[in-house]
Amino acid sequence: MASVAGVGVDEGMIAPGAAEELAGPAHAELSATRPVARGERISSMDVLRGFSLMGILVMNICEFAYGFRNYAYPLSTVKPVFDGLHWKINTTVWFLRWIFAEGKMRALFSMLFGAGVILLTERALARGAGIKAADIFTRRNIWLVLIGMIHGYLIWDGDILFYYGVAALLFLFPFRNVRVKRLMWTAGVILFLNSVLMMGGQYGSAYSAKQAAAKANAKLAQHQTLTEDEIGDLKKWQSTQDRWRAPDKKKYEDIAAMQKGYLKAQGHVAGNVLMGELKGAYFGFGDWVGLMLLGMALYKNGFLPGRLSLKTYAWIAVIGLGVGWAVTGVGAWKAWAGHFDMFKTLIWMQAPYDIGRIAGALGNAALLLILLKTGVFKWLLARIASVGQMALSNYLLTSITMKTIFVWGAWHWYGYVEYYKIYYAVLGMWIFNMAFSSIWLRYFEFGPMEWVWRSLTYWKRQPMRIRAVAPAPVVADATV
Repeated sequence: MASVAGVGVDEGMIAPGAAEELAGPAHAELSATRPVARGERISSMDVLRGFSLMGILVMNICEFAYGFRNYAYPLSTVKPVFDGLHWKINTTVWFLRWIFAEGKMRALFSMLFGAGVILLTERALARGAGIKAADIFTRRNIWLVLIGMIHGYLIWDGDILFYYGVAALLFLFPFRNVRVKRLMWTAGVILFLNSVLMMGGQYGSAYSAKQAAAKANAKLAQHQTLTEDEIGDLKKWQSTQDRWRAPDKKKYEDIAAMQKGYLKAQGHVAGNVLMGELKGAYFGFGDWVGLMLLGMALYKNGFLPGRLSLKTYAWIAVIGLGVGWAVTGVGAWKAWAGHFDMFKTLIWMQAPYDIGRIAGALGNAALLLILLKTGVFKWLLARIASVGQMALSNYLLTSITMKTIFVWGAWHWYGYVEYYKIYYAVLGMWIFNMAFSSIWLRYFEFGPMEWVWRSLTYWKRQPMRIRAVAPAPVVADATV
């Protein structure tokens, strides 16, 4: 699932193809509320966003192909993943998914979203926008919420835009002037509490259901009559187990509902969107807001803008990736070796989840910034930057493409594709994202949806055709 809000860096790093900022150029003759010009974009931020946007499909493809039940642990697929003819390659792919990508991509997205709040307000206020900066911020995120709702109900029930927009409207703006240390402490406390609540909720609920069912079964073994509450306890435990590993009947019912055309398929998952927006935004805000506040701090201390030394980024990359890969890898191994027992899996994979994903996200970002500073893979990074510059367009395009391939199209592949083969679609989408974005940006200032979003935010039709500007390399700040 992906964020599309803007982030940015210091003025010394400005180049075409960077984060999608909200504020415009700092020139006195231009309006204080004018959107950012193309020549002011910051390439390093676009690379980070493009990388994350493409990487997050590594996780989301499981939901596109099999439904949310199989997003993290594909235990309810028609074609078994961890046994059968292709179990070795399937298991290897699953391990790689968890170790290198799970949680780490969305964590970086959330950090960049938070950093964008600082950039927006700083640039707008520097141009004398005053209270209009808050007006722009509010309108932009109101439209993001609306776009997210449309995306969720009409395209894909795994939408994240709604939640990001709500988090921005309710929590982020007041934190823009908070100092770095306080932001980090606040983010740490929120993330810790969120991790405890989420882990406690999942494990505690399953454990209590199992214990209650055990008591009811003990009475049955003694031929005693069960009360209505005890019968309910048995049903609750069975439902908990079915959510973990769905019986065949539920597997095929879900697949059948998703293969009856667009309206039937969207209606089948509409309840997921509704419950997510009613409950997810309330119970899950600690996840997004905590990472967004961390992103604000990492923007202010120079990490995300690329202002730190190569040595510092090297240490962050080594430690971050080492910790992230080790924590996630050990957890995945324990879960797999334990045959994905519900409680063992929750302990080994969910309990240390935040440690693995945050460390991995920081390590990924540091490694990318090292490549930018040293000029390695410049051609590839330029294409990734173009994807980041058109993040909203590519996010929605990816959802439409994947839903067409697996659900809406004539192939009816939903639920039936071998696990490792779904990643062919990921590779194809990556290639298309980079090619489409690079070609589009030769002729247009913004991606198509970026243009719509900006026009709605400023309530004025924005120029679409590209302006003549001198080309600039896609590099980060060379200061080390």
